[in-house]
Amino acid sequence: MNEVLAALVRATPLLLCGLAVSLAFRAGVWNIGAEGQFYAGAVAATWIGTRVAPSAPPFVLVVLVPLAAAAAGAVWAGVPAWLRARFGVLEVITTIMLNFIAEHGVAWLVHGPLQEAARTYPQSDPIAPAARLAPLFSGTRLTWAFPAAILLALAAWFLVARTRPGFALRAVGANPEAARVAGRINVTRVTTVAFLASGALAALAGAAEVSGVTFALYERLSPGYGYTAIAVALLARLDPRWVVLSALLFGSLEAGASALQRSAGIPSVTVYAVEALVVLGVVALDRQVWRARTA
Repeated sequence: MNEVLAALVRATPLLLCGLAVSLAFRAGVWNIGAEGQFYAGAVAATWIGTRVAPSAPPFVLVVLVPLAAAAAGAVWAGVPAWLRARFGVLEVITTIMLNFIAEHGVAWLVHGPLQEAARTYPQSDPIAPAARLAPLFSGTRLTWAFPAAILLALAAWFLVARTRPGFALRAVGANPEAARVAGRINVTRVTTVAFLASGALAALAGAAEVSGVTFALYERLSPGYGYTAIAVALLARLDPRWVVLSALLFGSLEAGASALQRSAGIPSVTVYAVEALVVLGVVALDRQVWRARTA
């Protein structure tokens, strides 16, 4: 039972970041910055939890923390979105660069403005209990963020597959020039909105990690959730429904890595090789299916 709960805890940020990546990629936006957007949400949740929460009622914090995190992620994603729309700068480059800025920015914060009161450890003070997510099961780290992430996945699928804005998003991702000329779709607006929404989703993962798992901000808070989320989204073929299962698979692999090292002496990094083989296997199978259909 503990192993299952650990896998679900690990899958929660992968699910939210995977949704962020899948939404952006569907619109033809190569957002590689989910890692940085994750940290932006974590910083926002920490600031609210340590500076605002002690004097705010819990029912306000339930709304304020995710809203602040989503806004921070959207702002962080807004920088490469603006550079792409205004100057045509490739978002692959800008989002990767912003990942490093976010990571080092967090390091500066936990050694400076957000460092804990005793100034002993490179981390923030614990967030106020009122700003913490309630666990699904008493004594566990699995919080309501997990079912909320599943609901977000279903909502994202409905938006993309069953609504007019979703059609515009898919059209722009498939062929932006045809969408602009034949469909009279404002390509820049669609890609920018998708970029901002992607950043907000990834930031929610950071907020969920701080509010439900660690209860404090520190360096290396993310073990690479934003990067693994790219594999999660690609394995799911950018379908939000399958992102749920893909996140569970990767969450199970990563949660079992430390157990393998303890019990069998297998290095925990082996799990990343397994993840790569899974992705390569799916890509190869997809290629074979495509060849069979076109033969």
